[in-house]
Formats: sequence, structure tokens, C-alpha cells
Amino acid sequence: MNTLKVVLMLSVLSGLLIIVGYMVARGTGVAIALVMSALMNFGGYWFSDSIVLKMYNARPVTQAEAPELYGVVESLATKAQIPLPKIYIVQSDTANAFATGRNEDHAAVAVTSGLMSLMSPSELEGVIAHELSHIKHKDILISTMAATVASAVVLLSRWAVFFGNDDGNFVSSIAVAIVAPVAAMLVQMAISRSREYEADAGSARITGDPKALAEALMKLSRMASQKPMEANPATAHIFIVNPLSGGTIMGLFSTHPPVERRVERLRRMQADRYE
Repeated sequence: MNTLKVVLMLSVLSGLLIIVGYMVARGTGVAIALVMSALMNFGGYWFSDSIVLKMYNARPVTQAEAPELYGVVESLATKAQIPLPKIYIVQSDTANAFATGRNEDHAAVAVTSGLMSLMSPSELEGVIAHELSHIKHKDILISTMAATVASAVVLLSRWAVFFGNDDGNFVSSIAVAIVAPVAAMLVQMAISRSREYEADAGSARITGDPKALAEALMKLSRMASQKPMEANPATAHIFIVNPLSGGTIMGLFSTHPPVERRVERLRRMQADRYE
């Protein structure tokens, strides 16, 4: 069901892109929209991982440099039945983590130095398993597609104001320019939130310990509120908790579900294990 929802939401995004393209230049605009989306997705698929890792000055680490982290990732990757991803550390006092890469064979997991000092061993396992679940379920590809199509909708919507007046359709062009970007953002956020729920559940399945991730999320949420990370808003969706959550972003436009709901779901999973 979750996969079906994602497919439907991606279809809505694609539909918005085609509508906006049509408003810009009719059939030609649709062609431009599709080509633009394809190019952006191609670039995102092949280069988004290196761009993000460089953006946060992530440093690759070996087993000798970070034996605890390396051991956790290696053990959980085996349990998740995926290849061992590359492992990176981001120097930041704020605790957070993310996964990136175009597929299981070209994936990376990055954690902040703040996360390593904050998490207990079981909590660290919960966080890493969450990121490995993203890799296993191709959430990185899905998020990249959603983000690039949404960006294309926003860009073309701006053009609609200037090029959609050829046949007196200026009012509808203005309406599309206002409504389409907001709708695209909402759909993109909905996709991101659904994948976070699924990655939480995936983490619980891999570790067999939903409670550990619930406790980790509460710690991460408190730190994000007290000390938001200096992060690019365009990459907020890749982190395990919103790095910008300092009370300034409306929940409707958040890339992540409320931590309270995520914790509640994990606690229900924990309770179900003992029924």
C-alpha cells in the first residue's frame, strides 16, 4: 500500500509538470517540461551523492579510524542483505545522519560527530538501520525523483506568467504559477514523510529493537530544537530528523513526520512484539 501511495504521488507530480508545461507553451511546453525533468533526474541520480557529501565536508572513514561505527554498519548491512555502503563522518556538534547514493552498490551512510557522542550503542544501531532501510528500499532514488520534478514544476510555473499570455489566458497562468508550486511542494513533502515512516519500520525489522530507535529519535529531536544544524533546505529531506527544525517551519511543509508520531508508531511495534 505504501508503494502504491508513492507511485500515485509521483504521478500527481508528473501531472502537475505536464499541466504547467502546457500553460507555458502548449505541446512544446510539455516537451520542454519532460526533457527538463529527465535531465534533472539524470543529474540527480548520478551526482547527488557526491554533491551532498561535499556540501557537508563529509570525510570517509576506515575500520581502523572508526571501528565502532564501521562494525555497526557492517553487521547491520549483513542483516539487511545489502552491500556494505561507504561510511562517512560529518564534523558537526549537532547529532544527525543521512544516506545517499544512486543504488545499493553505490551508497553511502554519513553520521555527524555529534551523533557518535550522543547515542548509546543500541540507539546508534537504530539510526544506522534506519539509513540502511532507505538504501534497501531505494528511497534515495524516489526522493531524488520527487525533488527534481517538484523543482521543475516551480521553475516552469515562473515561466507560465511570462509565456502563458499569448491567447488571453493570463489569469489562469497566474493561478497555475501560484498553485502548482505549492501543490508540488506538498506532494514532495508527503512522499518524504511516507518514506521516513517506512524507514523507521525497516530499522525495527533489521535490529529487532523498535524502542532503541524511538529513544534515538527523541534525543535527535531535542538537539535539533536546541541547536539546528547549518544545513541547506534543499537537502533537509535526506536527514533522519529535520536538521532545520527550530520551530520556524510549518508542519505542513516539513520533510519529516512529527517525531512524536514516529515514536508512537515504534512504541506500538515494541508492544506488539510482546503480545
